[in-house]
Amino acid sequence: MIKKVSLLLLVAALSTSCVSKKVYNELEGKYAALKKQQRELSDENHGLEKAKNQLENDLKLNQDELAKVKAERDKLRTDYEAASNNLKTLQSSYAALEKNSDEALQSNMKKNRELLAQLDAKEKALAAEQERLNKLQADLKDRSQRVDELEGLISAKEENMRKLKETLSKALNSFEGKGLTVEQKNGKVYVSMENKLLFQTGSWAVGAEGKRAVVEVGKVLAQNPDISVLIEGHTDNDKITGTLGGGIENNWDLSTKRATAIVNILAENKNVLKENLTAAGRGEFAPLMSNDSPEGKAKNRRIEIILTPKLDEISKMLNDL
Repeated sequence: MIKKVSLLLLVAALSTSCVSKKVYNELEGKYAALKKQQRELSDENHGLEKAKNQLENDLKLNQDELAKVKAERDKLRTDYEAASNNLKTLQSSYAALEKNSDEALQSNMKKNRELLAQLDAKEKALAAEQERLNKLQADLKDRSQRVDELEGLISAKEENMRKLKETLSKALNSFEGKGLTVEQKNGKVYVSMENKLLFQTGSWAVGAEGKRAVVEVGKVLAQNPDISVLIEGHTDNDKITGTLGGGIENNWDLSTKRATAIVNILAENKNVLKENLTAAGRGEFAPLMSNDSPEGKAKNRRIEIILTPKLDEISKMLNDL
């Protein structure tokens, strides 16, 4: 939804006046940077999910290893108990054979020493396995806590975005049915505004009703300084003609001007952090519907304001793992 609004504002801005080559190049550079930032955010989100999956896999491997070590410990304990019983039996035999010949006595004593040596070795092995088990349990607990912390942070981010979506929906309630929608998906909140709410055909000047909607979005953003805001302008696939052009070179140019127009309105709120705002024009290349019908084209002509939580805290935790 945010992308739709940004695109419509940019198209409006492009239709009103001629743009120098320098400005156009600057807009193209900004667009490339924005697209790169979008890819980086997507890659970062993918990396977080991958890291989470890796931690869960490591947790499963440690749990398997823990079960294996416990089984080995139990076997050693059984062997130890068997050896201990054998020792008791030999000690009893020793007492009985003590009355017999010295040769039988020496043989029994030798076996007794061997069993004692075996028993000592079993005890040492059991102690070593117990130490290993304790270490694995501690490591498993530590990894489990880290996974829980990471999941908690991700859940908190998702909950914050849910609350942000509810706040925006309430703030923009009066614009329902006028081409404005608010939705949450992929960990982000999208505010989409159709051209009919914002711009006249071929213009990037925002109308009074559209400006009022953008101002309401700005009020919410002012209260959420930890949110990155990408404003995307979108058009249908109709080519810019001489009568509608007004200095606009193409749909990309128009969508960028409309996105910039929305950014300028948001920036009028002094409490909105300007470093959180990014304007991008996507032209006709990210349609919501087919451009084969007037209805589809109307849906594609839009500005979308995309709100993304900052992931610095989660990234730091992943780097510390």
